[in-house]
Amino acid sequence: MSYEVIARKWRPQAFEEVVGQDHVVRTLRSAIEKGRIAQAYLFAGPRGTGKTTLARIFAKALNCKDGPTPHPCGKCPACRAIASGSSFDVIEIDGASNNKVEDIHESILSQVQNAPVEGKFRIFYIDEVHMLSAAAFNALLKTLEEPPEFVKFVFATTEPDKVLGTVLSRCQRFDLRKISQGDICGQLRKVCDAEGVEIAEDALLAIARGADGGMRDAESALDQIIAFTGRKIEEEDVLGVFGLVSRALIENLAEAVLRGDIAGVLARLDELDRSGKDLRRLVAELIDHFRNLLVCIELGGETKVLDLTEPQRATLRAQSGLADASAVLAIVEELIRLDGTLRLALSQRTLVETSLIRCARASKLVDLGKILAKIAALERAGGPAPAPAPSRTEHSPGLASLGSHLSEGAGPNAARPAQAASAGAQGDPPPSERGVARSAGGSIPSAAAPAPAPRSAETVKPWGKPVAPAPAAPEPPPQPVSSPLAAPPAPEERVVDARAVMESPEVTAAIDVFPGARVSDIR
Repeated sequence: MSYEVIARKWRPQAFEEVVGQDHVVRTLRSAIEKGRIAQAYLFAGPRGTGKTTLARIFAKALNCKDGPTPHPCGKCPACRAIASGSSFDVIEIDGASNNKVEDIHESILSQVQNAPVEGKFRIFYIDEVHMLSAAAFNALLKTLEEPPEFVKFVFATTEPDKVLGTVLSRCQRFDLRKISQGDICGQLRKVCDAEGVEIAEDALLAIARGADGGMRDAESALDQIIAFTGRKIEEEDVLGVFGLVSRALIENLAEAVLRGDIAGVLARLDELDRSGKDLRRLVAELIDHFRNLLVCIELGGETKVLDLTEPQRATLRAQSGLADASAVLAIVEELIRLDGTLRLALSQRTLVETSLIRCARASKLVDLGKILAKIAALERAGGPAPAPAPSRTEHSPGLASLGSHLSEGAGPNAARPAQAASAGAQGDPPPSERGVARSAGGSIPSAAAPAPAPRSAETVKPWGKPVAPAPAAPEPPPQPVSSPLAAPPAPEERVVDARAVMESPEVTAAIDVFPGARVSDIR
C-alpha cells in the first residue's frame, strides 16, 4: 500500500473535526438543520485553511443517505465516494486550468440539467474560481442565479477581490480565518500522539509559526520533519530544516533593543547571520513581536486578544516595563520601513544592523507628553512656576534709553510741547530754521547737537502778521544723556551656596523629570 501523507490522512471528515473555523461550521450546520440551503456558496480565505475540506463535508451532509443532515455518517456509498473524489454527483473543477467559456460550457452548463445519480443533489465545486475569465463568469451568471432545485454551487478562492461583483451577489460568502498557533499546536500534538512521534513543545510552536495560519502547511512541515529526524523531534531540528529563528533568540534580541544595548544587538545579529538564518524572516518575526508588545502596553498588560502561548504572554508582560508605547511604536515603524527596502538591498546585514541600532536608540527617547505631564503635576503640587519671559527692554538698555529720549525729549526745546503746538497752529517755519536733526528713521531730537537759541519776535516770521512769541518756560536742569548703545551696568557680585542649590526642590524635581540629567555649572 502506498504511503499517504499526513495532510490527506488527517483531513477532517465531519464538521466536528474542522479546526479554527467555528463561525463557518456553525452557519452551515444551522442552515442544514433549518432547511435554508442556498444555491451558491463562496469560501474565501488563505491557503490551507480548509476551503476544500468544508466543501466536501458540506457535499456529504447534503447527499448522505440520512441527509440533508449536519452529521453525515461517512459510511454510506455516497459519503465514501465523495471522500475519495469519485462521486458522480459532486463535480470538482480546477478554475485555473478550466477558465474559458468552452470549459464552463462543457463541465457545467451541459450537465446542469441532469438529475443526480446517487444522492439528492448535484454539487459543482470550482476551486480557485477567481481564475475564470470574465466571459466564463458571464456565461455562468444565469445558471448561477436560477439553477435547478437539485443543483448547488460551491466556489473557493484565495483572492475574492478578483471575483466579479455579479457573481458575489449571487453567493453566500464565508471568509475563512488563519488558524491560530494554539489550534495548530493542538492538532499537531494529536497527530504526533497517534503516529507515535515524540515532539517538544517548542518544536510544535516553531512549526506553527512557520505555517503562518495554514493547517495544511503545518502538517506538511511535520511530515517532512518526521522523515528527516525520525520519531523524536526537538526545536533545533525544526529550526535547522526551515531556517527559522528560535523564539528565545527573538525575545532576547528584542530585549536588547528595548534596553538600548547596541553591543548586545550586534552580537546576537552576528550569531544569527553566521548560522545562515534568513534575515528577512528575522525582521518579520521582530515586527510581529514588537506589534504584540505594543498591544500589550496599550491594553495595560492584557494579552487575551493575542494569538500566543502562555510563556510568550509572560515574556511580553515582562518586557512591557522596559519602554513606553511611543518608543515601541517608533521601533515598529522603523522595522516596517526596513522590511520594505530589504528585498532590494545588496547587503541585507548592513541594512538590518543600522536599522536595529536606530531602534535601540529610539527605545531610550523621552516622551515629550510625559515630560509636560510631569511639569504640570509639579506646578499643581505647588512647585516653582516658570519665570516669565523677559521683555525686550530688559535685555536691551539701548532701546530703553532711546525710548526715554522719545518720551522726554533731548535738549531744552523738547520740554516745550505747548510752544511747538502753538507754532504749528500759526504756521510752520521754514525747514532751515527748525532745530531738529533728520535721521534715517525719521525726525528725532538730536542729542549731540547744541540746543538752539530762544526765538525772538524777529525770528518768528509766519506767513502773515508778526506774532509775539509765547513766554519761555523755565529751563529744566540738564539731565545726563545715555547713549542708546551704552553697555548695561555690571551686575553685583554675589556668593552662591552650591550645596543649597543642589539640594533645592526645584533642582531635584528637574533631575527627576529629565532622566540622566546632571548639573554642569552653578551661577
